[in-house]
Amino acid sequence: MTPLLDSDPQPSLLLDASCAVLAVNPALQAMLGPWPERSADYWLPSNLQALVTACLGQVRAISDVEASVAGRILLWTFMPASTGQVLARCRDATAERLAEREASQARRLYRLITENTTDLISRHSPDGCFLDASPASYRLLGYWPEQLRGVPVQSLFHQQDRQQSLMLAAQALEQDGYQTMTCRVRHRDGRYLWFEIASRAIRETYTGAVVEIVSVSRDISVRIEAQENRRRLAEVVEANTDLVLFTDRDGRLSYLNGSARRALALQEVDALPLLQALLDPGLQQRLDREGWQCAEQGGVWHAETRLIPWQGAAAFPVSLVLLAHRGTGGERYYSLVARDMTERELRESQQRRHQDELAHSARLITLGELASGIAHEINQPLAAVVNYAGASQRYLQALERDPQAAARVSQGLQRISEQATHAAAVIKRLRAFLRKEPRRLQALHVGDIATEAVRLCDWEATRDQVTIVQQVADTLPTVYADRVLLEQVLLNLLRNAIDANREQHSGQPSRIVLSAALVAGQVQIEVIDQGPGVAPERLDGIFTPFNTSKPEGLGLGLSMSRSIIEGFGGTLQAMPGGAGGLVLSCRLAPVAGAAPEDV
Repeated sequence: MTPLLDSDPQPSLLLDASCAVLAVNPALQAMLGPWPERSADYWLPSNLQALVTACLGQVRAISDVEASVAGRILLWTFMPASTGQVLARCRDATAERLAEREASQARRLYRLITENTTDLISRHSPDGCFLDASPASYRLLGYWPEQLRGVPVQSLFHQQDRQQSLMLAAQALEQDGYQTMTCRVRHRDGRYLWFEIASRAIRETYTGAVVEIVSVSRDISVRIEAQENRRRLAEVVEANTDLVLFTDRDGRLSYLNGSARRALALQEVDALPLLQALLDPGLQQRLDREGWQCAEQGGVWHAETRLIPWQGAAAFPVSLVLLAHRGTGGERYYSLVARDMTERELRESQQRRHQDELAHSARLITLGELASGIAHEINQPLAAVVNYAGASQRYLQALERDPQAAARVSQGLQRISEQATHAAAVIKRLRAFLRKEPRRLQALHVGDIATEAVRLCDWEATRDQVTIVQQVADTLPTVYADRVLLEQVLLNLLRNAIDANREQHSGQPSRIVLSAALVAGQVQIEVIDQGPGVAPERLDGIFTPFNTSKPEGLGLGLSMSRSIIEGFGGTLQAMPGGAGGLVLSCRLAPVAGAAPEDV
């Protein structure tokens, strides 16, 4: 046995039944180096005795028994040799076993990735039919892998994407071996999802023909929807008639939409100016003082201001909104949205002019209705003038025989002057009430205006036996309003109250209370009548234009009065009276910083 052992190129050794080493061939010594002086079980499998016993007892070879020795993997084969002896042959399988283990680990990893990835991994025949798919197919498409096998992939594509996408994919795979496309794929429930599909061709080794296609498909519907939303938003911003500007905290502009470029004369400008060059100096100070910080804390800041176009064009009014944003990297940026208010200012100016015209017409109508009272108030001093003039003439004729005639003539002339002055005052009040001038806001004492309004309708109240009781507080702050318009409002309220009292107390005495007091920081003026009142559900309707219960009325008095008061920043409301009748309550803010003072 020893000559054969020595000539065996396979590293080998000879063992007896007790596992003692009888001989070692040169090949094993060359592989392991000089045979060390240690027991054989160091180099041999740990269950060596069982292996030798089984080999001799069963008279059969036992192959590829692994033994790990000093970082090397040895595979031993045990064969019965002669009576009581076993030939053990060895080969170094370190590289082979490590490669197998790595391959096995890679296969496990690939299987783990394939079974758990959220992307769909699929195999296809060259004509596009499914050969296999990963379990993600159910989550993405609603089909289990078994249901997709044999299904043509084109049957799942949207009709508009089907022909062109497949043709481009086939050409790219044939030429380059790789292709990525974006298309719509039908889910089992009938809806379409956007997919990004990356495919690679697997070719036959010798002919190069495509024998299989491996694809990785990813649902990008959310991304496509976000891109579409951004595209639509960009179109809206660009087409918006409002001015939109993007800037940073230092005023460096990064974007202006078309409206902003046109309004700010920046269509032909390549290098955008700093934001400060386009802002009113007062707005720039407000931005530095409060705007940036307010936008960062609350997300938004508002201001009414003016923007200055580039290189000297006329400034124009805008309603400005500053918005604070945060980018994906956490950086801050800001957008300014400005609405050109030039047209609004023009409309408001026209509206004020029309309202003034309407108010003037209403004053003419009011004085027409009060014509009898006005004539009476003017005729009285004129009749007195005539009487005093006639008496004075008679006294002049009796100067020679009546010593007191001269004194009586002087007294008559004084009374003529007083009555003429009174008539002139009446005409002056009427002219002031009828004047047609642009509204002029000023600080006014409510008591003075109330007295003038009562005086204008005093004759009408006397005719209908209505007593107007004034209860104006001694100290009231001034209010900011137009004298004539505020007087017109009070006159409208008083005349409505007189009409209501006449309707309820025809031919009987009644009264109206005109009060003014400071309530909750505002000057409150109330007109309380003793009329029939108004049903609660109809209270707000009495301020609707052309809504009137008077056969000869236009229904514009209360509507116009509310518009005038709201133009002063106040309110006009109606409410039921405590003892019947109606209360018309007007509230106006006092002039800022004004303290109550004697009226």
